[in-house]
Amino acid sequence: MTQNSSKNPWIWVPSLYLTESVPYVIIITVSVIMYKSLGVSNSDIGLYTSFLYLPWVIKPIWSPILELFGNKKQWFLSMQFILSLAFLGVGLTTGLNQFFVITLAFFWMGAFASATNDIASDGLYLIALKPDQQSFFVGMRSTFYRVGMITGQGLIVIAAGYLEETFGDPTQAWSWTMIGVGGLMLLLTVINFLSTPNVIEKRVEKADRPSFGEVFSTFFTKNNIGISLAFVLFYRLGESQLVKMASPFFLDERSEGGLGLTVSEVGFLYGTLGVIALLVGGIVGGIVISRHGLGRWMIPMAIAINAPNLGYVLLSWQQPESFYFPAIVVLIEQLGYGFGFAAYMVFLIYLAEGLFKTAHYALATGFMALGMMIPGMISGYMQEWLNYPGFFLWVVIATIPSFVMAYLVKYPREFGKKLES
Repeated sequence: MTQNSSKNPWIWVPSLYLTESVPYVIIITVSVIMYKSLGVSNSDIGLYTSFLYLPWVIKPIWSPILELFGNKKQWFLSMQFILSLAFLGVGLTTGLNQFFVITLAFFWMGAFASATNDIASDGLYLIALKPDQQSFFVGMRSTFYRVGMITGQGLIVIAAGYLEETFGDPTQAWSWTMIGVGGLMLLLTVINFLSTPNVIEKRVEKADRPSFGEVFSTFFTKNNIGISLAFVLFYRLGESQLVKMASPFFLDERSEGGLGLTVSEVGFLYGTLGVIALLVGGIVGGIVISRHGLGRWMIPMAIAINAPNLGYVLLSWQQPESFYFPAIVVLIEQLGYGFGFAAYMVFLIYLAEGLFKTAHYALATGFMALGMMIPGMISGYMQEWLNYPGFFLWVVIATIPSFVMAYLVKYPREFGKKLES
């Protein structure tokens, strides 16, 4: 395969993964805040927005289609354009009487487009970069994916809150916010059209082309697939619950066990301090794996992604009035997350090795989504049952399987190490 050498991965890797994460966080997280502001009941919000996870869980079912037909760049550009239209549709229909049903339909359309965009974007990353480049840029890629999530959870939500105060009308505020998100997606689509490389993809001859089922089933015949999938499901068992309840903890009143921070303060925590720490952690994580291989860093990175959860236990016990204590906790947690997530992403690349990289990577990330969805669904019930101090202590206990899996999982210790020239 060949590619246009003028396309610099330092440019297209960040933009491509920013375009993966922004729609995901809007659909999964920001939709909850929007519906709450527009007066939808908590029961309806919890039930219907949880189902929006489903396309990411089941995306492996149609991933072989992208492997066998079409061009990865054409696929993700088409999906990104559909996402622009979906968010525009949400923005234009928030004022209708049946807005909940109609906007959910647009979010569903966006969810399937976003999941398909993920498959195609990851496929281009795997075929356009050499193995040592993949390891080197995994920190950059995971960092900008997280930056996109923070942009949605922080900057876009803050913008919506500002518009609510300006207009005095949540419906109008969220309408303009979602129209703006549609415009942002269109801009990112244009950037990716200009910056991503044109790759000639290796194809199996038509006469020898495997069936849909063969592409799918070969994933489950990989060596040590059972322990590998257990690692994918349990590496973030604690973090998958923490991420759902961290913002509510910061925003809840002190009488309810929270810290009583404002939306602006939470936006500052994640949108400035968090971004800086995440950038540093993610980039350093990718670099050290490319120098020494995954084997040396798996356990240290498991510690880095899980140990900072202890900070939330201290915050919930002490409920400090100072803003600096939660700022330090978020700084350390985001630094550790960026560093520790690099090992997870490199392992997913290893798990996808073989002829059908795109389809197998989609399968791996489908299990990754399942590992986030199920614990996240129970996190709210666990918090209400245990209250914040007990919940964060439970989160720490839930990190134990992560260390067990990191120790047991099988992979070449040198995988990800940059080849010596």
